[in-house]
Amino acid sequence: MTDSAIDVENLALSAHEAHRAGDSRRAELLCRRALAQDPGHARALELIGSIQLAQRRFGEAAPAFDTLCSIEPGERSHWFNLANAWRGIGKLDASLQAFARAAALGEKSADFHYSLGLTHMARGDFEAAMAVLSDALELEPDDAEILHQYVLSCYECMQFERALGALEHWSPNASSPPQSVAAIAQVLLNLGYYARAETLIQNVMTRESSNAGAWLIQVQVFERTNRLPEAAALLKRVSALSDTHSLGSDLLRVSAKIAQRQSDHELAVELYRRTLADYAELHERHFILFSLAESLHALKKYDETIVTLLDAHRSQVAFIRRSRPLAGLRGTPQLAVTEFSCDPADVATWDHSGAPSAVDSPVFVVAFPRSGTTLLELTLDAHPLLQSMDEQPFVQNALEDILAKGVTYPERLGQLTSRDLHDVRARYYERVRKKVQLLPGQRLVDKNPLNILRLPVIRRVFPNSPIVLAIRHPCDVILSCYMQHFRAPDFALLCAEMPSLTLGYRKTFDFWYDQLALLNPHVLEVQYESLVSDFGAQVRRIAEFLELPWDSAMLEPGERARSKGYISTPSYSQVMQPVTQKAVGRWHVYRRYLEPALPVLEPYLRRWGYGS
Repeated sequence: MTDSAIDVENLALSAHEAHRAGDSRRAELLCRRALAQDPGHARALELIGSIQLAQRRFGEAAPAFDTLCSIEPGERSHWFNLANAWRGIGKLDASLQAFARAAALGEKSADFHYSLGLTHMARGDFEAAMAVLSDALELEPDDAEILHQYVLSCYECMQFERALGALEHWSPNASSPPQSVAAIAQVLLNLGYYARAETLIQNVMTRESSNAGAWLIQVQVFERTNRLPEAAALLKRVSALSDTHSLGSDLLRVSAKIAQRQSDHELAVELYRRTLADYAELHERHFILFSLAESLHALKKYDETIVTLLDAHRSQVAFIRRSRPLAGLRGTPQLAVTEFSCDPADVATWDHSGAPSAVDSPVFVVAFPRSGTTLLELTLDAHPLLQSMDEQPFVQNALEDILAKGVTYPERLGQLTSRDLHDVRARYYERVRKKVQLLPGQRLVDKNPLNILRLPVIRRVFPNSPIVLAIRHPCDVILSCYMQHFRAPDFALLCAEMPSLTLGYRKTFDFWYDQLALLNPHVLEVQYESLVSDFGAQVRRIAEFLELPWDSAMLEPGERARSKGYISTPSYSQVMQPVTQKAVGRWHVYRRYLEPALPVLEPYLRRWGYGS
């Protein structure tokens, strides 16, 4: 070995000793001196790259590991580190290729699956992220950060039961990173488990009294549970903390939301627009744009509202195409379910013996979304003999149970035996019990608007159930859906353009009334406009329909909302207010945008007595 080579080895050795002693600055300096003499020195490259990677200097780390992969292509750790560096600078496809090389060389650690999952998350491919993060969690079940990313990917894929299953028996320990615990609390809040979310936040705040991230999530818990004064007060404290810089645009976004809730829409618009500066990619911007449109509407800037909504829908469609590629490939939903009808001859064979009576059956509240169902739900939930739950897919789950029995839906529902139906009902209530506990004598209120498309399931499984159909002026419904940020990809795609949304509305009610005439369920139609204009009389009418003894608590849905704390629907802030007619006829200021929809909606404008 030459003197020069010995000198390089000594420099590399000294660099490693300095790094072990915690002096990364000197270690890097020594590595640079070694590499100046031998640019391909593997030990120096590996150490300097590792230091840069640990310090999130990804752009500097990538060339070091890229060179290492050329020098020692069979070393899987080099490819793994290169993949992380590429991800850090946003070269996600290159990152995936490097991960693939590491995997081919035998890399399969929990850290590998976790890092690969982060790359899929960054690409918006949440389904792939969920798969590899599940593998990481299996290898390291107590790792709070892996758990956070896994449940977040489940949430983004709308696999809520998987997320809750992973969290069912989990609780943080002393070694759980506070930021991971706070982030898990955020997911739980989004899932509607606000009490558990708040407990986790308190855990973080007890351990780290000035953790800005945890405090900001607590602000969101307060806002989401309609404790606005507490949210505003805590937000002021968060803004005064020394580490608010770590919050980035999240502080702006939450501040904008609080301003919006306080009806300071000028400030909300300013803050939302400042927040958008941190969301350069088209697919990222819809989360902010829908909220911005809400405040623009409140300021009566109607043309700006529509322009902003157009941008919001373009952004959300781009997001869906990235995150849910199959939904994106399917394109605008055609509501194919509306093209199939029960067979009258089959319906005539339906045997309802053994079915629960009306008082032992759920009360179903159905509608096209944004028709006032949350107000109806809270009105019913205020009665001591009724108990509602957050919107759940349990009727759809019942349909899946039916299909699993090999029954053709909806044409051959008569093939279901009494035993089959008993099993389907049992599984339905098994799911219900995970959400609510019915007291003796209480009836369940199952409010899910789009169960309007599952009338054959309701009628076959619970033939004696009363159904409340919520109706609102079709143009107000279309407008409200267009302004709403729906998470379910298929429904979001339906709402992305006015024509498809209008056609979907028409198909829904064509299907409903066609099946209604055939199946003859016990239905009460409640028009939103009549409900809010003569609330007491309409509520008494509903109580009589459900054969309930009168209880004046039904006249205070806002009070019921306050006592419940968490309301899962987008109307959570509106239902806290006294019943008002403020939302009636909102569509008129957007009439020129809705004019093309009127001929399509005309049959229902006439049927329900609305003028055009």
